[in-house]
Amino acid sequence: MKSKTLVRLLKSFVLLLFVSSANADEPRFYIPDAPAISAVSYILMDHNSGTILAAKNENEKRAPASLTKIMTSYVVFQRIKEKFITLEDDVKISEKAWKTGGSRSFIEVGKMIKLKDLLRGMIVQSGNDASVALAEHVAGSEGTFVLFMNDYAEQLGMKNSRFENSSGLPHDDQYTTAKDMAILSSAMIRDFPDFYKWYSEKEFTYNDITQPNRNKLLWSDSTVDGLKTGYTQKAGYCLVTSANRVGMRLISSILGSEGPAIRFTETEKLLDYGFRFFETQPVDEIYHQVPIYKSEKRSIKVGVADSTYVTLPRNQFKYTTQTINLNQDLIAPINQGERIGNLVISFSNETIVTLPLIALEDAPESGFFARMIDTIKLLFR
Repeated sequence: MKSKTLVRLLKSFVLLLFVSSANADEPRFYIPDAPAISAVSYILMDHNSGTILAAKNENEKRAPASLTKIMTSYVVFQRIKEKFITLEDDVKISEKAWKTGGSRSFIEVGKMIKLKDLLRGMIVQSGNDASVALAEHVAGSEGTFVLFMNDYAEQLGMKNSRFENSSGLPHDDQYTTAKDMAILSSAMIRDFPDFYKWYSEKEFTYNDITQPNRNKLLWSDSTVDGLKTGYTQKAGYCLVTSANRVGMRLISSILGSEGPAIRFTETEKLLDYGFRFFETQPVDEIYHQVPIYKSEKRSIKVGVADSTYVTLPRNQFKYTTQTINLNQDLIAPINQGERIGNLVISFSNETIVTLPLIALEDAPESGFFARMIDTIKLLFR
């Protein structure tokens, strides 16, 4: 992720000890090891920075069960965004969709149903029948829809996932990983914040049948606002969750726990660990004035690109130092957004993260004589 050094430290030590030999008053930060989690594989990831805070077998391929529906909804949302379909589309229910087994939204063959109702039936009720109906409407057939699923998975960097149906019903060649599900869930939250809200709905009624969301954490933890449960005999009990607490958003992905209640208690353990011991800070507000030559300006503002975040042990960020490393002396013209060097964030002489440094404003060339003067200045530097 963005801080390979931080990830290595988090994984390598039972306790992290940051001590400055040069300054006895510098604070120390002790981070305990992640709690033991009862699941075959899991991951805890910060949504904004992408930093992995805890993980076990996160790249092990597992049957995805109904977690597959997160990808199904992602594809549908993309097609809505691209204006191929709309939420108000009337979807005719095929016999195949109606006959699909497992969890159901109880849609009826031959009926016309609004696409938005099918989406809520799939997301909230985990309806396999709704999943197939959506796939057929978007792509003409479920088989063609699967091509979209795998194409988007590749684009998102889900390197160890393959989908063969839209519902998550058992298939020998369908698999995913805890890490890939975290990547997908983060993309869902980032790319479709307006649609993501459906993952927090506690119940949905269709055809006079009300079904609750299977994610029990929506009732017990007010900071949890998604995403999805899953279960098959092969997959075990699975849960992908996102929570927004104390100014940061975390995503946990647990695959292969042994019981329906265990996946919830283990998820809470992971979330509590992450929120208690870490913090994520935006660094887009870090900027400095740097001298520039042969320009109408004597200095320009430089910093990092927007939406850049760093995850560190809680309260450590305020004790970090930021160092500017320029590729060379800045000589006009410089365009806003141009890469000019690196911003190094460090603590106790340990580099935490290195970020691209860009110009935050344009710096046009000065007149001929001013440029000549600066040329002389550069000769004596």
